[in-house]
Amino acid sequence: MGRPQVSLRAVFFLAFPLFLHAGLQGLLNLIDTWFVGRISTSALAGVGGIYWLILGALFFLTGMGMAVQTVVAQSYGAGRMARAAAAVWSGLWIAGLVAIPASLVLAALGPLLVPLIGLSPAAEQEALAYWAPRFLGGAVILAETAVLSFFMGIGRVRVALLVNTVIVISNTLLNAWFVFGLGMGVAGVAWATTFALVIGLALSFWLFLGETGRNHFRAHRVWRPHKSLLKAVLGLGLPIGFSIGIDVLGFAAFQAMMSRLGDVQGAASQVVIMLTSMAFLPAVGLGKAGTTLVGQSMGAGDPQWAKRVGNYVIGLSMGYMFLFGLALAIFGQAFMRFFVSAEDPQALALVALGAQLAMIAAVYQVFDGLHLGAVFCLRGAGDARVPALGLFVLSWGLFVPLTHILVFAPGQGFVDALPALGYGAAGGWWASVTYIVLLAGFLSWRWFGRPLQARLV
Repeated sequence: MGRPQVSLRAVFFLAFPLFLHAGLQGLLNLIDTWFVGRISTSALAGVGGIYWLILGALFFLTGMGMAVQTVVAQSYGAGRMARAAAAVWSGLWIAGLVAIPASLVLAALGPLLVPLIGLSPAAEQEALAYWAPRFLGGAVILAETAVLSFFMGIGRVRVALLVNTVIVISNTLLNAWFVFGLGMGVAGVAWATTFALVIGLALSFWLFLGETGRNHFRAHRVWRPHKSLLKAVLGLGLPIGFSIGIDVLGFAAFQAMMSRLGDVQGAASQVVIMLTSMAFLPAVGLGKAGTTLVGQSMGAGDPQWAKRVGNYVIGLSMGYMFLFGLALAIFGQAFMRFFVSAEDPQALALVALGAQLAMIAAVYQVFDGLHLGAVFCLRGAGDARVPALGLFVLSWGLFVPLTHILVFAPGQGFVDALPALGYGAAGGWWASVTYIVLLAGFLSWRWFGRPLQARLV
């Protein structure tokens, strides 16, 4: 018998819709940034100062929804169809019992937390307007993630692509209405995102309870909470949410430092981050394909095959991120101009700084592709706790303090006890490159340096 080969065609047809699905999330971020940029540089700085703080807090919740994909993929690979559907309901129960009260509390904390960032008065006002509407959608994000994770886990990835397309279109139309039609400013941008996610949840849940879900997975009959499945989703989802949340909160601290330098620095850094989201979010889509393929292989009892398909996904992720980094280095200045109003008196300074930061961010990309490919493949194998611990140590033990040291001159920063080298925004971005290189190295060891262990959930 010949040696089994990984079908690149099969991997591509699974990965490409997820690549587009996650890329649409990046497009949604860019659309939001464009609308915020039409308001003012202060609006960009204000939203940028809190955007990653909001996203990091929400990811602590949505990790439970992401864990559903691993449970579904492993159950599907093992032929346990009803268990795959029941995992979705476990995610929905967690959304109702945990995420709703948590979202309400977080929404109410804005007036206490936002002033601690140290934004300019104009930027702080914009940040407060954006805060509560985004957090009020927290439970919706978890629920939608759980339902879409079902379709990703069974390989019906075009459904996830369809839902995200509807979300992006809805978000764009609602943004135009709320910002330009109703004059709601940055609050309108936040509400547009939340309402678009509600539309996406309704559509995905309707499809989940459709003919395929009912006939093949008994999706309408397994809604009652199951202790073992709730434990499995929470057991995997908590470290996933922790790792993503800690990583994003590290970037929230990073962006808060950029914003503390001034509106131009904060706005330029925020636009560059949104540009790079067009790279890392599609790479997240490729990673989710790795979660599905590795999870299904592990569920079928074949860890060696799981390793091989995971290697191909990681290679695709790195190749894509390299090409995007090259484009960012070449066209960074042109990209920046698109997000700045020509009438803004700070436009020239913002574009010039943004082009400089984009060159540094280009170096970041290929290592981020390695990081994302490896971490999602590890999740498919049920390995989330050690990667979460390593990410925490590198993010808050290295990245955040190193950023503070490189960014601020003496007397500028949040912590006077740290050294202050005063390299400004560029120094912060070089700190991010150092962080991602070390994180990619750690996760490479975790994936490539040891055989996969069976961690069925």
